[in-house]
Amino acid sequence: MENRDEVRDFLTSRRDRLTPDQAGVPRYGGRRRVKGLRREEVAMLAGMSTDYYTRLERGNLSGVSDSVLGALARALQLNEAERTHLFDLAATANGAGQTGRSASGDPGPGRPRCSSSPPRVREGVLRVLDSISAPAYVRNNRMDVLAANRLGRALFADVYAEGATGFNLARYLFLDPRSRDFYTQWDVVARDSVAALRIEAGRNPYDRGLTALVGELSTRSEQFRTWWAAHNVKFHTTAAKTLRHPAVGELELTGEALTLPGGHGLTIITYTVEPHSASEQALNFLASWSAQASPANPRKPETIEETK
Repeated sequence: MENRDEVRDFLTSRRDRLTPDQAGVPRYGGRRRVKGLRREEVAMLAGMSTDYYTRLERGNLSGVSDSVLGALARALQLNEAERTHLFDLAATANGAGQTGRSASGDPGPGRPRCSSSPPRVREGVLRVLDSISAPAYVRNNRMDVLAANRLGRALFADVYAEGATGFNLARYLFLDPRSRDFYTQWDVVARDSVAALRIEAGRNPYDRGLTALVGELSTRSEQFRTWWAAHNVKFHTTAAKTLRHPAVGELELTGEALTLPGGHGLTIITYTVEPHSASEQALNFLASWSAQASPANPRKPETIEETK
């Protein structure tokens, strides 16, 4: 896959954000014409020639060794997610079809590089989901919510009240105006979702469904388009969120992402609250409210409308 533009924009954006002071590069006289480091400064920090680094920044990662990628990641002070993204971009440039490389440079676990049939949530996973006493749901790598337990459906009551059996979190954030009331820090949650989709696009560049989703959101949301162009990446593992539920008020929740082994990119997201807090009382009320409301049970992943 030709990904030169992606590589160029990512490396340029990382170089632009790094100042000489942050990188420990001496400042010499004269007016600087770049926002961050110069190309020759990055090359010096990475221990390579300026011409060679210029080739990399122009998007040509073909044949680049793991040691060179590691040196470049250190020079640009990439965090773990950014380093992983760089190695994923290099794997695509080098024609890694089904298996990518980890950020350490070692062969990573099998990473599907093409779109497969929509993943099905195993019955055993559904039983685990129903046994969780906190709000929980299963999503795929495109942020399609494929199944949720009763409290999970109650948490997103507005969506499920319309008879939906699932929904896409990114679409909800950027195309449904109710999300801005639901998430008290909407901009933080929305930015994180874009960064999570960006790293997934580097990991699975042949995922046609993900490409279609990004294209749709870029066309319909100027905010998504702007943040997507920033090339920021982030792992979605844990995060504190404050939600404003229409029935129980504000809930301060901590989300945890639990990746399912052999789950084709499926992840369980579960939310917890501080014991003996106002949020715990609100969550208990939500449980009582949901038992009476009994939202429709979306336990058939194959019926969920996923990104095509």
